[in-house]
Amino acid sequence: MPRPSDTIAALATPLGTSAIAVVRASGPDTAELARAIFGATPPPRVATHADYRDHTGTLVDDVLVTFFQGPRSYTGEDSLEVSCHGNPFIAQKILEDLFARGCRPAEAGEFTQRAFLNGQMDLSQAEAVMDLIHARSERALSAANQQLRGSLGRQMQALIDRLLQVLARIEAYIDFPDEDLPPEDRAIVARELSMLGRETERLLATSHYGELLRDGIKTVIVGAPNVGKSSLLNRLVGRERALVSPEPGTTRDFIEERIIVGPHCLRIIDTAGLNPSPAPLEKLGMDKTLERAAEADLFLLVFDATLPRPALAPEVAARSTPGNTIIVLNKSDLTSNKTHYIAHDGQTTIAVSALTGAGLDELSIAIARLADSFQIEAGNDDIAINSRHAHALGQARQCLAEAQAKVTANGPVELLASDLRGVLTAYGEISGKVDNERMLDALFATFCIGK
Repeated sequence: MPRPSDTIAALATPLGTSAIAVVRASGPDTAELARAIFGATPPPRVATHADYRDHTGTLVDDVLVTFFQGPRSYTGEDSLEVSCHGNPFIAQKILEDLFARGCRPAEAGEFTQRAFLNGQMDLSQAEAVMDLIHARSERALSAANQQLRGSLGRQMQALIDRLLQVLARIEAYIDFPDEDLPPEDRAIVARELSMLGRETERLLATSHYGELLRDGIKTVIVGAPNVGKSSLLNRLVGRERALVSPEPGTTRDFIEERIIVGPHCLRIIDTAGLNPSPAPLEKLGMDKTLERAAEADLFLLVFDATLPRPALAPEVAARSTPGNTIIVLNKSDLTSNKTHYIAHDGQTTIAVSALTGAGLDELSIAIARLADSFQIEAGNDDIAINSRHAHALGQARQCLAEAQAKVTANGPVELLASDLRGVLTAYGEISGKVDNERMLDALFATFCIGK
């Protein structure tokens, strides 16, 4: 029978009592486990209809069972998937039987961790599994799929290959200490390090875009009291999320919701109105508005189309640009005179009516178009690195700068080689080529059970 340390099982949460639940087992004794339950190991990669009987011979369910022979499986090991009826009681009975037969519950992320350790994917691909699960928008899904298929790993491997060529050149002079690094070789090394520095910076530049994909584009609705900010939020969200009143200054705190606009996920934030002479409690709300504005990726500046354009708060004006701002002329159904807003500072201007819904489609198109400009392409792939990647690339950038300085100053080749090994280590952390058990344990612990 399978030993507890060899075979693991986990349950994918069923969608409901009429859905299908999948129980997965993986480990070197999985074929023996399949024979014990079904009388024979099913043919690899073929869904087979069978009765599932527990270790006492009691019929539990009729199931579809699929055997995956390693290394042609997700984990790279022999694996078994049992698709049963989605009744949680049935799935639980199958799990209890597997545990009785020597299996153990999988740890969070253990299937993907085994896939990584067995060479089925690099670490950036493993992280993409979680990005895929939590993708909130079409763009986030696309980026996660590209990374799952190795886009970041390929780019990092190309950088590592070039770095190894430079390091090999330097190591040759360490092996022959009587030889100094000639000027022409210094020029080659400097040129290669410069290229590596540019590529590192290019990847680092996608870090913020990665945050936008994973968390949503922080979109702050800003304007004076009673211009219709909360009404606009309700229209964008599609329900009465914020209380609306003709009395100005009713929003005293910010309200945040996530919405999908085109292929993008937005964290849209309704804020307190910016009143030039606020009451004490209203002033507290305005302070929070300015805090949110300082962190905003995108502004929706809402103005009353029936009134002249007011001056912006200095904190908002300092951050508002044509590249991150849309002017929303609310109450446009009440006036036809909007000339004092048109083409102001090159910012996109959209006339809407939060009351009737007029102009909301045009606003959504303008938001999606502006959000498109946040994307930073890295080569031919849609790369969006995460904070761990950014930390490693930051270390690589620092080591590259120190190496460049040594080449320029004709410093000792031993110290130059040390810097380049630091770059190599930092690059390797992204794809998981560096053995760091604590980092791996912490990373896969964030996964859900069953992945």
